[in-house]
Amino acid sequence: MIKKHRLVVFAGMVLLAAGVYLLAANLLPLMKGNTAERTTSAQAEKQEEPKEAEVPVKTAATTEKALYSERPEKGEEFGTLSIPKISASLPIFHGADEEELEKGVGHFAGSVLPGEDDNSVLSGHRDTVFRQLGQVGKGDLLIVSTPAGEFTYKVKKVRIVDADNRTVIVPRPRATLTVTTCYPFNYIGDAPERYVLVADLYETKLADS
Repeated sequence: MIKKHRLVVFAGMVLLAAGVYLLAANLLPLMKGNTAERTTSAQAEKQEEPKEAEVPVKTAATTEKALYSERPEKGEEFGTLSIPKISASLPIFHGADEEELEKGVGHFAGSVLPGEDDNSVLSGHRDTVFRQLGQVGKGDLLIVSTPAGEFTYKVKKVRIVDADNRTVIVPRPRATLTVTTCYPFNYIGDAPERYVLVADLYETKLADS
């Protein structure tokens, strides 16, 4: 009897295991199908959303009007540098080669034009246009007039640097005017240093305003 009872129990366990297996076999495909459906739906919704890169963005470069309608030609006179401290009014020529410096103040062609953001660099001879530049220092005004308007700068720093120092023409984060000449002023021959005025844009009067 005991042996027969064990056989009945064993048979019942086998049938139970078979039922569990069949139930799992039927539910698994159904669960996979639901998961795939949810994934596909989520992907479709994601594709319908516009990508951030596709949304047009207005930037200052695309909305602001250029200060100058055209750039001056090399050797062209395009402005005037006025220095109230020494009662000077000097012509500015585009380019800083000897040809331009013999006629007046030269504008380093690799720099921005006066009034524009970044560093606009002017230079001149210490024995001609800038013979009195040593009298100009911190707090004094430099006024540049061009076809774009009148731009007033205030000197914030005076530097004495070596003649081969390239930091004079480095880019600046804001509208800056850098004016440079040979130094010392009474030196005979090729001067070993440069007298440099660094000025921030203080006031702007545009030509069409």
